[in-house]
Amino acid sequence: MDHKKRDKHFIHKPVYEGGDKALRAFVGQQLQYPEAALAQKIEGTVHVEYDIDHKGDVVDARVIGGLGYGLDEEAMRVVRLLKFTVAKHRGVKVLFHNRLQVHFRLPKATPAVPEQQMSYQYVYTEPQPTEKPEVESGNGAYTFTINI
Repeated sequence: MDHKKRDKHFIHKPVYEGGDKALRAFVGQQLQYPEAALAQKIEGTVHVEYDIDHKGDVVDARVIGGLGYGLDEEAMRVVRLLKFTVAKHRGVKVLFHNRLQVHFRLPKATPAVPEQQMSYQYVYTEPQPTEKPEVESGNGAYTFTINI
């Protein structure tokens, strides 16, 4: 007698298209550092718990561990943008709970390069002929100044 092997997982968890790497990339792409947190130089991790409905949409998000300064609200905004793929569960509408850590790191400041003024001077002097011309029209020198 051949027995069909039953699936170990009766209810399948929702999956983000592309996996965890794609999820992290999407969160990093959508994240905007709040001005209040930038001014106070606040960085850290916000822990968000969220619910996924039977369609794969995030319907509710709650901050479990927050930092303040607008970082909590920004993390919840980005989590609400997520869209998951959910398997069919024999007609039963299942609400899934999940957690995500949203990392906020201050952007690396590039050192300001002071503007430098450079000046080059090029002087060209025409060679003087051995015979003197009858009419002299200046000393025959050209001066160029280039500012960069």
